[in-house]
Amino acid sequence: MEQQSLNHTKWECKYHVVFIPKCRRKVLYKELRPYLGAVFRLLTEQKECRVEEGHLMPDHVHMLLSVPPKYAVSQVVGYIKGKSAIHLARIYGGRRRNFVGQHFWARGYFVSTVGRDEATARAYIQNQEQEDKRLEQLEMFNGS
Repeated sequence: MEQQSLNHTKWECKYHVVFIPKCRRKVLYKELRPYLGAVFRLLTEQKECRVEEGHLMPDHVHMLLSVPPKYAVSQVVGYIKGKSAIHLARIYGGRRRNFVGQHFWARGYFVSTVGRDEATARAYIQNQEQEDKRLEQLEMFNGS
């Protein structure tokens, strides 16, 4: 168990967070995926947090975040989504006519505490893309 510390606190607070681009814009999101990992890591460091594990899926984001107890998870996720949308609009927005900029991410997110099941959460995040592909193949097979 890896504990971190603040001045008067020992802590281990990890959260599995999932959020999506607005209307699940796969085409635009696919073009920006390579840049997002570095942006997310930089933004979490600014809030004294850390991306423990992450996977950028074709239409959503999975992250295992380590968040100090002095921050609310909603505050950190809002910061990440807001600042990353502004960054994307400034850097890559000029290339696309219908780029939505600060409204890139859909409202809301999913969050779950990790607790003692960190290995399970990490494995889920790492294997999510293969599992989605497997389920799509099953649907194609059953749908015909």
